[in-house]
Amino acid sequence: MARVTIEDCLRQVPNRFALIHLAAKRVRQFHKGAPALVKTDNKEIVIALREIAAAKIMPTEPLPALPEKT
Repeated sequence: MARVTIEDCLRQVPNRFALIHLAAKRVRQFHKGAPALVKTDNKEIVIALREIAAAKIMPTEPLPALPEKT
């Protein structure tokens, strides 16, 4: 299977900060027993990133706004 990259994930979630929060939230769901939505034998964080890149999971909350530069 091809490597998952951050660029693949950023096509689905354009904010790196939100991407990391979404991946971390998904890893916590795996630790509570949630099934993986993609077939792979990688570690939980890689599975979460693969799911994001494949658009299997998306943020349910609006993405946080970044502060304006002054």
